Amino acid sequence: QVQLVESGGGLVQAGGSLRLSCAASGRTFSSYGMGWFRQAPGKEREFVAAISWNGGSTYYADSVRGRFTISRDNAKNTMYLQMNSLKPEDSAVYYCAVKIGATWRESRSYDHWGQGTQVTVSS
Repeated sequence: QVQLVESGGGLVQAGGSLRLSCAASGRTFSSYGMGWFRQAPGKEREFVAAISWNGGSTYYADSVRGRFTISRDNAKNTMYLQMNSLKPEDSAVYYCAVKIGATWRESRSYDHWGQGTQVTVSS
């Protein structure tokens, strides 16, 4: 079983950048696709980005495409989310997870959720 820990969140001004990290433990890290989701107060968890096991395919929500970049370094057992040009509406708790289902953009296709890291973007 894979265990994930997110880090890198914080408070930034609109237009700023953050890089989130998702550190994984377990021997089979490189065998799974992975994704980032976020959840703001009063809203359901929403898809942000996903990446295939070898990094060959990436997927983005329309709201972040062109601003966020997902990547992974299997040698370091770590996935990243580079977030640029941040907007207040990006404020949320960001979670990483392991893809276990058939689809890339649905939360039900993921498991082994991390504890989340808070991102707050001020105007």
